[in-house]
Amino acid sequence: MRPIVTSRQMRIIFDVHQYKLVEAERQMLEDNLDGLARQVEHFPVADLHVLIEGNARSNDVSVKLDLILPGSTLVANDHDPVLSAAFERCLNSLSHSVDAYKAKLDGQAERQKVEKGTLHDIHPTRDVDLRTVEAAVSAGDYAAFRAAMLPFEDAVQARAGRWVQRFPEYEVRIGKDIKMSDVTEAIFLTAFDRYDERPEGLPLGEWLASLIDPAVRALMTRTDEELENINLTRTAMNAQQPIGPG
Repeated sequence: MRPIVTSRQMRIIFDVHQYKLVEAERQMLEDNLDGLARQVEHFPVADLHVLIEGNARSNDVSVKLDLILPGSTLVANDHDPVLSAAFERCLNSLSHSVDAYKAKLDGQAERQKVEKGTLHDIHPTRDVDLRTVEAAVSAGDYAAFRAAMLPFEDAVQARAGRWVQRFPEYEVRIGKDIKMSDVTEAIFLTAFDRYDERPEGLPLGEWLASLIDPAVRALMTRTDEELENINLTRTAMNAQQPIGPG
């Protein structure tokens, strides 16, 4: 069967061998690709090669998906007596690969900004009173420190989320044994413990950004110990004044 090229935004090429692919079945497979097409719609190049091969001896149908993106080709393979089943598993695998590819690009872009000095500092939603922050540190009062630093919370969590995406072995744990709120709290706890080490004149946002890597690595590698510390701290804070999601 000659390859069939569709006219969608993501160019799809069906290449079928030793299998009778009827038009209704091909259309059903193509319709199932809408989600993948949305995932890659902003890439300048996104070509999908769908290879379908029948196997007369085993009665299986093999499916191979090759997705050509800028600088990379993502591949998924599967086989099943039922074409749609093999295709669906391939598609799920390829969709996860696209997510990982995009996360990697985000990480590369952020690293390039760091190297070029164009990565923006973490900015608070409103002004932070340094005297209140420093008084809380001097008093050993984490709850007061956390309340004073609250305007940084959203920006810190967003930056930490992008950092976690660079490491699939960390990202897969988010929502399971670790929550993003745990990651955020670990960063602020590190900031509290190391505040006296902050270089004089360094903006708070820039300093907080520098703590993300060590704080998150500690949480991911010493999870039980770090989570116990976080939960004890939350309990103590909530006894005084709730400051955010637990």
